[in-house]
Amino acid sequence: MQSNRLEAFSDGVLAIIITIMVLELTLPDHGDTFQEFWHSAGTGLLTYLLSFVYIGIYWSNHHHLFQVVDEVDGTVLWANLHLLFWLSLVPLTQRWLDESSIARDPAVVYGINLLGAAIAYYLVERAIFRTPSGNALREALGRDLKGKLSPFLYLAGIGLAFVTPWLGLVPAIIVALIWLIPDRRVERYLKRAADRADAD
Repeated sequence: MQSNRLEAFSDGVLAIIITIMVLELTLPDHGDTFQEFWHSAGTGLLTYLLSFVYIGIYWSNHHHLFQVVDEVDGTVLWANLHLLFWLSLVPLTQRWLDESSIARDPAVVYGINLLGAAIAYYLVERAIFRTPSGNALREALGRDLKGKLSPFLYLAGIGLAFVTPWLGLVPAIIVALIWLIPDRRVERYLKRAADRADAD
């Protein structure tokens, strides 16, 4: 089956997730100064920014992934739903992190949430590898060093959260910064494929 319905559904879910996250930000009960706004929403803005970046990274990578994939099967559909499950938990774990002012257990759960999403994305790739588009995706992704490194950084963050909750977010921020650097692997693959087609 074609992948366009899967992509459209995923785009809609991710848009809803971002909307829910911003609606969770709190405004001051009284007052109209920047200081009162920051006191009320400061931590929430920071956790929202981190979570927004993560959802954006997943949206961008998901889009690139399905530029290579022509068809999907039931396994890919369920693997994609598994990914959306973990991403749909981000507003909840972000809110707990915010309302606790970055306490230990919420920081651990937030890290587990990010780790779960990373594993789920890996499983989407593995499911695609079993389809007719699998060889093309393998070629496009290459060694995938960033994808392999990220789960270990999340595990480090979960461990650090038991020491100091704020420290637990540092590896998550590092992963976000790593993935913010534009990933051109799929674009380069598509250009090579177009060049080969022109040469034929």
